[in-house]
Amino acid sequence: MATHHSGGQPDPGFIFGEMQLYQRSMAIKGAVELDIFTHIDGGSATAADLAAKCGASERGVRILCDYLTVSGHLIKQEGAYQLTPTSRTFLSKESHAYLGSMAGFLMSGPQLAAFRDVAGAVRNGGAVKSESLVPESPMWVEFARSMAPLAAMVGGAAAARLIAERGPLKILDIAAGHGMYGIAMARRNPDAEVTGQDWSNVLQVAAENARRAGLDGRYRILPGDAFEVEFGGPYDLVLVPNFAHHFDVPTTRALFEKCRAALKPTGRIALIEFVPDENRVSPPAQAAFALTMLVGTPGGDAYTFNEYKQMLEDAGFRNCGMIGLDGIPQRLILAEA
Repeated sequence: MATHHSGGQPDPGFIFGEMQLYQRSMAIKGAVELDIFTHIDGGSATAADLAAKCGASERGVRILCDYLTVSGHLIKQEGAYQLTPTSRTFLSKESHAYLGSMAGFLMSGPQLAAFRDVAGAVRNGGAVKSESLVPESPMWVEFARSMAPLAAMVGGAAAARLIAERGPLKILDIAAGHGMYGIAMARRNPDAEVTGQDWSNVLQVAAENARRAGLDGRYRILPGDAFEVEFGGPYDLVLVPNFAHHFDVPTTRALFEKCRAALKPTGRIALIEFVPDENRVSPPAQAAFALTMLVGTPGGDAYTFNEYKQMLEDAGFRNCGMIGLDGIPQRLILAEA
């Protein structure tokens, strides 16, 4: 996120640039759709070569690649384009860490529409109109397919902190979506069994990912509304990744109470969340997430650790703590039943 400090002379250029930041997002989306980064990684370096690979005009490719160079995603030398280390790692399909699919969700129609009336959301104290809580919304299928690569990275980091040894383990993954968090736990412990809960249309994506991960027989699905469906159990671990932030405090507390009822007496709950500091303006990515919740949900928020701790304790949990995940903006919040 761009920042600008108040010292020095007033800078109209900064304001102009801020008002055009959407262009950078959409340029990346266009380049991903055209496989620009992948083709450069494959050896196509000039606008003419890239145009032939993309089935696009040479003029259009040259202008887009020059823009991507200006914005720091490409390097241009003597008419030839190269990838930066970051774009090679995350935007080329040749990389195992490819994250370009995120453009399908982050710049999708519902996400952009939510930000078209920020003033209205501020007046309203929540989303003016939102698909986020609509049952079986296709938006969440797009989310599941687009965000799975990033979730696999986050899930792996969380599993390294949560799964210390082998042995029978029953895990419930609430609002599983792509299923990658529960899948990461099962990969780390070959004796673990995972239940993925979400809308039925979204769980099709989780089931596909579980099959690809070789988890047949160890991954089952539980379709339905997280607030209405019976969780079953008892479980050793309940995962609540990137879900609690969609709701107001009373609703979130009720969810935590339901989670605790599904746990064994020795069980744990694990949240994966964007958690800002108590001042709510740092770190930048975590603090800024609150605006996403304001425009996209009726009552969601980016809650601080102390707020989550209070909600968990009110729901009967104890020994609440928070762990950072190296290089990842989300944090892991743990509590015991």
